[in-house]
Order: sequence, then structure tokens, then C-alpha cells
Amino acid sequence: MDEHVYRQVLTSTPYLCPFEKSLLSGCVACLQVNSRQIAEREVLSCNSPFFWLQCVDLRDSFRMNFTFALGKPHIDGPMPHAQEMRMQCGGLRGLQFVLAGDVVVSDVSTLILQAQKQYGALAQFPFMQIVHASKNCYSYRVSTV
Repeated sequence: MDEHVYRQVLTSTPYLCPFEKSLLSGCVACLQVNSRQIAEREVLSCNSPFFWLQCVDLRDSFRMNFTFALGKPHIDGPMPHAQEMRMQCGGLRGLQFVLAGDVVVSDVSTLILQAQKQYGALAQFPFMQIVHASKNCYSYRVSTV
């Protein structure tokens, strides 16, 4: 497929999932995700504008709070894939661990609702604990046996 055509289709897709990398890797799951195949590639979008906005805000908060853990003074642009994965998978699993003592994220949208119920606004989330937990949670492998 022509890269130009791929980019056109990509930019015309509403609500691109901000946690696409972590979902495609299989480290977390989400019930709101809609998968679309574009040639050999897969693009994930959100079925809910509400949850899309919640996820964008959470991802942006992760970016602000993971700067020290990733060894960066600030994150204002694209990150290398490994760092993005550490932030996304580790952040979501770390949040799950802080909430429930478990690292399996079966639905990102439910995780966000649970966190909002427990902590209130996003600014009240315990990001220091989440970032600390993410170190161990990121490398955790879920057994599929």
C-alpha cells in the first residue's frame, strides 16, 4: 500500500486510540476499541468519544509523570517505541496494581472509571505510586495457559 494513502486513511479515522501500542502488543485490553485493517497494518480507534477523551487525558498525564522514570527532562513529542511501551503498558498496569493489587487490565475503560470512582479527578490519581509500580508491572507476563 502506498504510504500516502495509508496516512490519508489514518488521518480520516476519528478517535485514534491513544493506547494503541499497548493494545496491539496485548499487554492490556479494552472493550471500547474498534480495529481496522489497512493493508498489512492495524489501526485502533475508540467507539466512545467520552472514553477517548478520558484516555487522551490519562496518556498525557502519564507523559508528564513518567519523565523521571524515562530519564527525560520533559516529553513534548514522539518517544522511542520502547519508552512509549514502558509508559503505556507500565502505566496502565501500574494503575491497575495500585487500585486492585493485580496487573491484568482486561478493559481500559473500566479501569479509568474505577480510578475516577476511587480518586476523583485525574489530578488526584497517585501518579508517584503508579510510576513506581509500573517498573515491576511492565515486565510482568500474563500466562495464556
